[in-house]
Amino acid sequence: MAEDNLCIDLNQVDKSVATPDGKLDILNNISLDVKYQEAVVIKGASGSGKTTLLGLMAGLDQASSGEVFLFGENLTRKGEEQRSSIRAGKVGFVFQSFHLVQGANAIQNVMLPLELSGVTAAQRLAMESLQQVGLEHKIDTLVEHLSGGEQQRVAIARAFAVKPRVLFADEPTGNLDAVTGRQIADLMFQLRDRHGTTLVLVTHESELLERGDRQILIESGRLLNS
Repeated sequence: MAEDNLCIDLNQVDKSVATPDGKLDILNNISLDVKYQEAVVIKGASGSGKTTLLGLMAGLDQASSGEVFLFGENLTRKGEEQRSSIRAGKVGFVFQSFHLVQGANAIQNVMLPLELSGVTAAQRLAMESLQQVGLEHKIDTLVEHLSGGEQQRVAIARAFAVKPRVLFADEPTGNLDAVTGRQIADLMFQLRDRHGTTLVLVTHESELLERGDRQILIESGRLLNS
């Protein structure tokens, strides 16, 4: 059973998939916990399993064995719909490729998760969130007309608009130049400090690695520290 002060708790988690050549082990015997309001950075080479680990922690994927707790709920015993319900309004995501809705403007993108959560003041909250990332002057701009840094700011505004208890970010500065990447790193940690959000980052960028409370190193599907 997960402890009350733990946001995320993984116990002896394995993940494997079937391939034409047989079973492929992606994660092996992963035990890891993340406390509320902690900023944890997961690092590792390409193919090490760090993105798969993030997906398991967030309940986007299921472990082959072991237990994954999120907010004290055992995700390994939940179906996809139940896991989605646990995340709703409590979890935010930021990805390397932004994952914005093309053909929609900035404020519409930020409003989307609020509306899906049934929030009545979605437009006001979306505007406040865009102000926090310095994009109040771009609310009506189609996201495909924004720069890469601006698109990532919209993604961060969208993630924080629901005031999540935990934010998962997968290579959030990977598609950005060094200067913009530093700005995005600053922004995420400023918002994390402001809202008390638990932060779980997958990255190989030194700018983000140095900012976390703790670094987790994964190699060939195994944790080298935790």
